[in-house]
Amino acid sequence: MTFDRQLEDDGIYDINITPFVDVVLVLLVIFMVTAPMMVQQALTVDLPNSQTADSLESSTLAIAITAQGQYLLNGKLVLLEDLKVNAAQSYAQDQNTQVVFAADLDSRHEAVIKAMDVIRQSGITRFAFQVIKQD
Repeated sequence: MTFDRQLEDDGIYDINITPFVDVVLVLLVIFMVTAPMMVQQALTVDLPNSQTADSLESSTLAIAITAQGQYLLNGKLVLLEDLKVNAAQSYAQDQNTQVVFAADLDSRHEAVIKAMDVIRQSGITRFAFQVIKQD
């Protein structure tokens, strides 16, 4: 009885926000870790079919172009300017670098040409287009 009466008289006016902050930080870390995986799964590229297909070389940059005109470099979403910087770095390390384009069937021809132009400006001249081999 005395404890209940003491609570009624004094009241609890302080709210401890430390557990709330801990939960929010954990959720933030989880979101930061899972966000790149969700982007990769959400951006799909529908590749065309081909009767012949070649294997990739060891020094290869994989550039995918989505139907919306977004660029993915080795699976990571990048801007067109980032393609140029990464291509120049790769060419500086290995002058036999090859670029493999995987353009969606619904992607615009302009997006592919812009990417090729940016890559050629870095010095890379070896290109290939990824397709799905028909049996």
